[in-house]
Amino acid sequence: MTIMNELDSTCGISDEELTQRFKESIRIDDEVRRIKGLPVARYDSKSKKAYLEYPDGRREYVGEK
Repeated sequence: MTIMNELDSTCGISDEELTQRFKESIRIDDEVRRIKGLPVARYDSKSKKAYLEYPDGRREYVGEK
């Protein structure tokens, strides 16, 4: 059973569809940034640190130099 709030009923978009659209927009943005040669922000859950991933694959952890 899906419970719809007022916003869902006026826009006609379910939470699942909205989540899927958001994930796809992030994927597209990451792809555009790689094409342009810009880094993509990521988070390493093992080390619990944020890092920038460059198109060549190298990682630069935030706060480390």
